[in-house]
Amino acid sequence: MPNVDELLERARRRLQRITPEQAAAEHAKGALLVDTRTSEQRARDGEIPGALAIDRTVVEWRLDPASPFRIAPAIDHKIRVIVVCAEGFSSSLAAASLQDLGLVNATDVIGGSDASACPCRGSGP
Repeated sequence: MPNVDELLERARRRLQRITPEQAAAEHAKGALLVDTRTSEQRARDGEIPGALAIDRTVVEWRLDPASPFRIAPAIDHKIRVIVVCAEGFSSSLAAASLQDLGLVNATDVIGGSDASACPCRGSGP
């Protein structure tokens, strides 16, 4: 049985992770930017402008185009989904899970919203 570090490494091997700058550029061109941080983290650290806040516990149901619980932008399996968490750990697992659902263009942001160079970072207190 793998431990969580091995699971994370396996997930990241499948992803083409992107920098915060790349995420901002892709989002400006129409990619879905999905913020999976908790509501407490978003309240404390600020919102990411334009990001869809989707709780990590339901991200697969909201983004699977075949799910009756999907959000409107989840129109097909080719959509570009960029997942952001606080530090870039749980977002890697979420993006890999989305790829398992057939969302072949899912990835995540290296360093998450806490990355010092993150132009997608909201204005926190």
